[in-house]
Amino acid sequence: MKKIRFPEDELAHDSIIEWWYFNGHLADNKNNKYAFMSCLFKVKTKEVKIPFISNIPKKTIYFSHSIVSDIKNQKYYPVINYFSIISRDSWKRPLLFVNYTNPITVKGYLNSVIEQIEANKYRVKEEIFDLNLISTKKPLLEGGEGFLKVGETKSTYYYSLTNLKTQGMIKIDNEWIRVTGKSWMDHQWADVKYTKDEWTWFSIQLDNNTEIMCFEYRENKTKTYLASILYPDNTQKHLTKMQVTPLGDSWKSSKTKNNYQISWQIKIPEEKINLKVKPLIRGQEMIFGVINYWEGPISVAGICNNKRVEGQGFLELIGRPTQYPNIKLIKKEILDKIKNVR
Repeated sequence: MKKIRFPEDELAHDSIIEWWYFNGHLADNKNNKYAFMSCLFKVKTKEVKIPFISNIPKKTIYFSHSIVSDIKNQKYYPVINYFSIISRDSWKRPLLFVNYTNPITVKGYLNSVIEQIEANKYRVKEEIFDLNLISTKKPLLEGGEGFLKVGETKSTYYYSLTNLKTQGMIKIDNEWIRVTGKSWMDHQWADVKYTKDEWTWFSIQLDNNTEIMCFEYRENKTKTYLASILYPDNTQKHLTKMQVTPLGDSWKSSKTKNNYQISWQIKIPEEKINLKVKPLIRGQEMIFGVINYWEGPISVAGICNNKRVEGQGFLELIGRPTQYPNIKLIKKEILDKIKNVR
């Protein structure tokens, strides 16, 4: 294990899989609510063992997933890019900079960017948003060192920027809307292959300026729990004694036929935390070939250190069963995207 260093470790690593993930809650000047998620993935094709990626004749490839959610109208706009092309000048600067385009889904040339402008300032641009973010707190090093062992055999480097003041533009029904809000960023890299393991993951931002990352990870019969907490004064706590319990509220996908549990209770007894989370939009399933997951904004309410709190966050559910892994359907998805750019 190597100690995480900034800004060096905000750049790319020689790992089997790596991703830069952002989510956020936003509002326009009429107080209409929105949310977004964006993730750029970098994988070694022969080692990652994702079925439809392993045969691509390149050593390393990139792909990206993003969503913009219109909470008032209960609509969401997902963008799944199976292949992203990075520019020659990506990763060539001292600070984080990757410039990429998604040739299948973009009409004409439009670049996407993840860029660290200076020490705590970032820009994230995709086809459906263009946002500037300022980190207001120290990085949260999950587990205390930013290196975790999960399940039976796996390990990962992992840190978060938990409180990013955000402003910019999002695209809803071909209309650009100016927004402000608060975002979250995760960066992970690991030497692990594709797995059918299951996890339930939360990023939480409370109104008392406390942020929490917590998850339940299942590999076969082994469960790993972790809650990493960043308090207002930048002190951190990392605990493995916690509970995540579904509250019986599920959403069934018409494509994968999976029932996703989308309301949860989170208990972290040592810190006197007891929270309930509920989805702000119910049907936010993402389908990427043989991989399906639920990803969406949540509301949060409950107790933190014996005081009432409210907040916001994101929920991610991965590894749930699917009836969708038909390669013909995957090919159809890609061909449909290609037709749309003509």
